Amino acid sequence: MRIKEIHIGKLKLKNNLVLSAMAGITNSAFRTLCAEGGAGLVTTEMVSCQSLKYRNRKSLKMLELSPMEHPVAVQIFGSEPQAMAQAALAAEDYGADIVDINASCPVKKIMRSGSGALLMKNPSLLSEIISRTTKLVKIPVTVKIRTGWNQNELLSPRLARIMEDSGASAVTVHARPVSMFHAGPVDYAGIEQTAKAVKLPVIGNGGVRTAADAEKIIATGCAGVAIGRAAVENPFVFRDIAMGIEERNLRQDMKEKIKLFLKFLSMNVELYGEPSGITKARKLAGFWLKGFPDSSYIRAMFMSAKTLQEAKDILVKYTDNYETN
Repeated sequence: MRIKEIHIGKLKLKNNLVLSAMAGITNSAFRTLCAEGGAGLVTTEMVSCQSLKYRNRKSLKMLELSPMEHPVAVQIFGSEPQAMAQAALAAEDYGADIVDINASCPVKKIMRSGSGALLMKNPSLLSEIISRTTKLVKIPVTVKIRTGWNQNELLSPRLARIMEDSGASAVTVHARPVSMFHAGPVDYAGIEQTAKAVKLPVIGNGGVRTAADAEKIIATGCAGVAIGRAAVENPFVFRDIAMGIEERNLRQDMKEKIKLFLKFLSMNVELYGEPSGITKARKLAGFWLKGFPDSSYIRAMFMSAKTLQEAKDILVKYTDNYETN
C-alpha cells in the first residue's frame, strides 16, 4: 500500500488513510482509537445543520473534539445553504480541521429533507451549499458523494468538477451507487474516471478491508482511501494496511481487541457517563468480538452489563478463560 502525505487545502495529513463517518459509531472515543490506530484523518458522525441551527444539545455534543483525535473532519448534512454554512462555522469554532458535506447518505429519513444523497440530483443546490460554506469558513471544505444514483450510471465525474469549481478542497467518492447502499461490487472504473476529471484530491471509499483492497483504490488514481466498516471491527486497520498485514493471528488479535475495547469503554463512560457509555457501546460489541470463540455468549453477557466495572469483569474473565483453554 502506497502510504503518503496528502494535502487537503492547506491542511497536511500524515497519511492518506481516512476514517469514514458512521452514524452511531464514530464518536470521539472511537475516533481517538482510530487516530491511535494510524488514521491520517478521522470523521465525526454526520450532524444535522438544522439541529445546530436550533442549538440542539445532543448535536452540539457531537461537535466536541478531543485533543487526541486531530486532524478531524466534522461531517454535516442538510439542504439549506445558509444553515449548512452556519453549521460549518460552528464546527470550525469547536476546533474542526475540515468540514465535510454529506451528499452520499442513502437513508430515506435523511433524503426526505432533500439532504444526503438526494443532493446529487440537485447539483445547483449542492454547488450553492459549497460556495456559501467555503466563503464563510477558513478551514477546508470537502464533500462526500457516490458514483451514481443507480447501477451503470456514472455521475461522480461531473459532480466532482462542479464541486471543484464551487471551492471544495477534496471529494470522497463511495464507489457504489445510492441504490446499493453499502453492499455490492466496487466500481473501480467509476472512481478512476472521477479522479481523472479533477485536480483536487479524490478519496476512494468502498469495500476496503486489507492492504490489497486499499491498493486497488490507489491504483485508480485516487489520492487516498476512506475506510468504514473494517475499522468498526478493528480500529487499528489503518496501521495494518500501512504495514501490509493481510491476516492476523486470532489469539493475539483477541487479546489486543479486548484490551482496545476496554479502553474504548473507559473513554465512552468518560464521555457519556454510566450507564449510557456502556449502553452506547453495545452497537460495537458484535463487530469487535466477531470471530472469537463463543462470541455470541460473550456478546450476550456484555449486553447485561450496566457499569464499567461489570463490563470489565465480563471481558477480563472471558480473556482469562480463553488463555487457559
